[in-house]
Amino acid sequence: MNDYYQTLGVSRNASDSDIKSAYRKLASKHHPDKGGDPEQFKKVQQAYDVLGDAQKRAEYDNPAQSIHINTGDAAFDFDNIFQMFGARMDPRAQMRNSRINLWITLEDVARGGPRLISLTTSTGAQPVEITIPQGILDGENVRYPGIAPGGQDLVIGFRVHPHAHWSRDGLDLSRTVELDFWQLILGRDIEITDLTGKTIQLKVPPRTRPGGMLRCKGRGLQRPGHNAGDLFVKIKAVMPEHIPEEIVEILHKYTTTK
Repeated sequence: MNDYYQTLGVSRNASDSDIKSAYRKLASKHHPDKGGDPEQFKKVQQAYDVLGDAQKRAEYDNPAQSIHINTGDAAFDFDNIFQMFGARMDPRAQMRNSRINLWITLEDVARGGPRLISLTTSTGAQPVEITIPQGILDGENVRYPGIAPGGQDLVIGFRVHPHAHWSRDGLDLSRTVELDFWQLILGRDIEITDLTGKTIQLKVPPRTRPGGMLRCKGRGLQRPGHNAGDLFVKIKAVMPEHIPEEIVEILHKYTTTK
């Protein structure tokens, strides 16, 4: 299946206005009347036809469901499933379980804990509280016995949105921090905020090389029954915004006399 979010160049948690803005920009760029690529224009139009419609976007985000999902917290119409397949399904099979996908953030993964979702039936919305397991993996399934309408088990496939700054490898987390080369030469203390909002103090040693990695043992993701992951900070060197002329002269003399 085509990745419509990638086609429009937006994240999976992009707002409706972000999607519309991206579509307008790309449609203008690739419009055949303006010398653009007709095939690319067609792909952009197809992506917006889905992501620009709330119901189609929900169905696209949750392909395992054949039910309507409201925007916001998950809401699911189980009666529709029974009406669609009831003539062919054994009524006992309907009681086994119901399966849904639920998108969460990496912050949700780090914290875990309760989340209220809404299961929509013909008699109205049924609020249900679930617990997001701490350290849950993207694509992992969790069964919640007996909480779906009619006493069914609810099976949730958890999907995790990509994070703007943090990358994940199992329970390990990593991100990049930019420092100019003066700071790498002299060393400095830096602060970063982890996914739970806690501040971590890190010391960048003098003469740190670009691409160096700092490790905070046990400060990555937590998961019951497992050792805590580690947190890694990769150092990226950048040019300082201003280099005093006297320093340039000193460096020039140093390099020419070596």
